[in-house]
Amino acid sequence: MDTTMIMAGMLDSCKPCDNDVACPPGLNGTAPIQNTHPPPFMASSEATLGRHLAHRLVQIGVDNVFSVPRDFNLTLLDHLLAEPGLNNVGCCNELNAGYAADGYARARGVGACVVTFTVGGLSVLNAIAGAYSENLPVICIVGGPNSNDFGTNRILHHTIGSPDFSQELQCFKPVTCFQAVVTDLEGAHELIDGAISTALKESKPVYISISCNLPGIPHPTFSGEPTPFALSPRLSNKMGLEAAVKATAAFLNKAVKPVMVGGPKLRVAKACEAFVELADACGYAFSVMPSAKGLVPESHPHFIGTYWGAISTAFCAEIVESADAYLFAGPIFNDCSSCGYSLLLKKEKAIIVQPDRVIVANGPTFGCVLMKDFLQALSINRLNPNTTAYENYHRIYIPEGLPLKSQPKEPLRVNILFQHIQNMLSSDTTVISETGDSWFNCQKLKLPEGCGYELQMQYGSIGWSVGATLGYAQSVPNKRVIACIGDGSFQMTGQEVSTIIQCGQKSIIFLINNGGYTSEVEIHDGPYNVIKNWNYTGLVDAIHNGNGKCCTKKVYCEEELIEAIETATRKKDCFFFIEVIVHKDDTSKELLGLGPRISAVNSRPPNPQ
Repeated sequence: MDTTMIMAGMLDSCKPCDNDVACPPGLNGTAPIQNTHPPPFMASSEATLGRHLAHRLVQIGVDNVFSVPRDFNLTLLDHLLAEPGLNNVGCCNELNAGYAADGYARARGVGACVVTFTVGGLSVLNAIAGAYSENLPVICIVGGPNSNDFGTNRILHHTIGSPDFSQELQCFKPVTCFQAVVTDLEGAHELIDGAISTALKESKPVYISISCNLPGIPHPTFSGEPTPFALSPRLSNKMGLEAAVKATAAFLNKAVKPVMVGGPKLRVAKACEAFVELADACGYAFSVMPSAKGLVPESHPHFIGTYWGAISTAFCAEIVESADAYLFAGPIFNDCSSCGYSLLLKKEKAIIVQPDRVIVANGPTFGCVLMKDFLQALSINRLNPNTTAYENYHRIYIPEGLPLKSQPKEPLRVNILFQHIQNMLSSDTTVISETGDSWFNCQKLKLPEGCGYELQMQYGSIGWSVGATLGYAQSVPNKRVIACIGDGSFQMTGQEVSTIIQCGQKSIIFLINNGGYTSEVEIHDGPYNVIKNWNYTGLVDAIHNGNGKCCTKKVYCEEELIEAIETATRKKDCFFFIEVIVHKDDTSKELLGLGPRISAVNSRPPNPQ
């Protein structure tokens, strides 16, 4: 373990491409990350490791930590709770606490969770891996064993029965960008500050383990007001930037019908606005990859939908794949986002812009060029205006038809459900889409200006959305989260609605009950894809238990759905749970298209030896 202090203002200005950058909203240049109400100078009794950590969390914009109390982290939680402006949200299990920190980080720019050693750490590990895949700075804090037990032959509870306490650390190394194990007070502040600054700089999770006997002990290193973080901005290489812009402009200006496609790394590169500015300047038609939905305004006049290969929104793939040049900003081409590697794209036609490098037509690669700088430079009179692709789209586009009208009391169809969800969306809402068929149905929603949208496409951990709903809503209380969750996913993590109710949140969950793992059915069917049906509304009622504001409805037809939505809309300060009963084979056409392609990718025979 590297115990060298990483000072926030001394980090390299150019990192490899896998170290992406994101900082909490409002962080610009070297401006310090400060709490609006800075904590007062600490008395000696408060000059403790626990309070220092709490100060730092508040300074970077964290006002909620998601935790599960166990004996190794109890003293640490005492000191976090004592910090003005820092609220503890107790979760039902560590996995959900991690998912909540993930959701919180999506809205706030950084999140934090607190668990106990090994049994808690290995439980939250899956959520931290998901945050790593999505480039989210989540600070995972673990209450560790007493410092006196390290290096002895003692065997402790909450371990695998070995005196070697490094198992948890080894598991976290691949899914965090910094690991700090604090077993003494002398270098504790350096390790903690190094971990937090690295999380912000790299936009990845970090791991901080603190021995359980240390949080409450005063130490001189914590007695002064900690210096505010000042992250030095990452800078593009000016010559490389100009060369990349020149090569790109020459390539795109020769094209007849160029297009732009936004990818999920627009977020981590903080280049969403720059992407739209470029679209305004050049007039190109532009779309987004499925995992970038919500990052750019869909109300823009040249927005043409979601590019997802064969299952793209109407007429989008035809325009993108027929273009003679395409600029992809922040793409991730995995088996799912590429629709089973079936995209009809040619590398020699593509400009690939990653957070810190540009590749032009499968040829020259320009490193140390930041995406935001590149897009902004390209938008300043470097590209000839070209609306050809959008004009082609406008000529061939036919508005999507409406679902067939339901007969009175007809069993509810999924397309009818999402037609009504569409009408609920506004700038005051955020959609959270669970892994599964909700991915495809939510992709077709047209987001009004200011409407948020979140999904976890790279990692795709089913059950993520319940905890993420908790964390996101806790971070942005003025927005109402509308979460679309399948019954199989809900069975993984559904108990966290308890915390949602306890926190007084006003989210709406649509539980889509089709009796099993429908997305898996379309990839490879078997009896294992059928799950035990629950009385989901009855379960949420039992969890509610008359304590808090919660309403539930179970709907079988459109009339009941309309009534439930009207009630949910009227009760704006209440958590609302709507269980929607649909046929087990009622799936989106996009899932029917992707399932066989994923199946084909998964079932490829081994290469000849």
